[in-house]
Amino acid sequence: MSTPIVELKAVGKHFRGADGSARAVLEGVDFTLHEGEIVALLGQSGSGKSTMLRIMAGLIQADEGQVLYRGMPLYGTARGIRMVFQSFALFPWLTVQKNVELGLEAQGMAPDERARRAAKVIDLIGLSGFEGALPRELSGGMRQRVGIARALVMEPEVLLMDEAFSALDVLTGERLREEILELWQSGQIPTKAILVVSHNIEEAVMMADRVLIFASDPGRVRAELPISLPQPRKAESAEVRHLIDKVYELMTASAGRRGSNGLISEREVKLQLGDRLPQAGIAHMEGILELLAEEPFHGHADLPKIAEETELTDAELLEVLNALILLGFTYLTNGDILMTELGGQYVKANNTERQELFGKQLLEHVPLIAYICHGLQQDKSGDLPEDLFLKLLRFTLSEEEAERALRVAIEWGRYGDLFEYNFNTGVIQRPELTPKL
Repeated sequence: MSTPIVELKAVGKHFRGADGSARAVLEGVDFTLHEGEIVALLGQSGSGKSTMLRIMAGLIQADEGQVLYRGMPLYGTARGIRMVFQSFALFPWLTVQKNVELGLEAQGMAPDERARRAAKVIDLIGLSGFEGALPRELSGGMRQRVGIARALVMEPEVLLMDEAFSALDVLTGERLREEILELWQSGQIPTKAILVVSHNIEEAVMMADRVLIFASDPGRVRAELPISLPQPRKAESAEVRHLIDKVYELMTASAGRRGSNGLISEREVKLQLGDRLPQAGIAHMEGILELLAEEPFHGHADLPKIAEETELTDAELLEVLNALILLGFTYLTNGDILMTELGGQYVKANNTERQELFGKQLLEHVPLIAYICHGLQQDKSGDLPEDLFLKLLRFTLSEEEAERALRVAIEWGRYGDLFEYNFNTGVIQRPELTPKL
């Protein structure tokens, strides 16, 4: 193995909840980034991937463990490490040239030298002729090129890319990814290692020498897949498709527990009241169940095939699958999705029967929804403010995660005819107390 550049040893990070208690975002993270490799990091939203990158970049400090850069403890930012953000993070009042020069200016470099270096990188990244343009005058792909140029002009040893292509349309993202690979392979950039955080499994397989799978709650490295295919890789090749299938298998392996027959029979961990809920809409869940029931699948499908048919992103698909597994409609094994008997009943049912079945599964498997229903039954008025449940969720989830969990719970509960919700007042109500139109 080549020389380590960045090492994380038993790294942990906590954030404070609304009650002042510490919530683990990262725990026991061990990771080494070596010279000459591209590593892709995959995991569900909220698993702590971006937090890990920010710790590596020195933007935030770890609460536990050690971060080493070239064998020395990392305190604050390192000149040899630069980060590219999903949101472009450009200064809107500065031209392309000035945005790219910004880091060099902060280091005190003379104007002539920083202009020369910026012009070289702007040309390298395909932005010649746009030096005087403002970010608002550029397309999304061009703005991301500026973000990449701003990182590359610092001549970093390590380039950290946090969902750098996800805000772009598919073709633009693919083209920019291929250009970064060409610059890397041709030695036109001095960067010695790249770490890419992504939700796109194909992107990870096409770029990386290693793919790491991140677990959630708290975030940690759960699995690793070395990739020895030479570059350039063809997305349609059997070797790449096999690796994509393998990554799906690794990412879904924790969705349940294998029984004696080798199949996943139940979730590995039952949901608790304050856990995040899969961000899955009813239409997507029903769409996958109906697709799975049809030819040529007949209740059993390869996950990449389902992804192609639904045109959902990998992140969206995994959220929907988690929801279907949670509710007992499907299970996963060896990277395949299989419909349960209950899932088959759901597909054959009429709309009213579907709602009844959905509501029954919610009460059995989603403690937050069961808790809301219990509270509504106990309250004489039959209605409760949503803030009551948001306060509860904030004890274990961040503000944003608490909002998302409650939004999902409300959507699911309303569909299951367990309660209603007044969008004007933010009040959750027993369904029999809500006037029918």
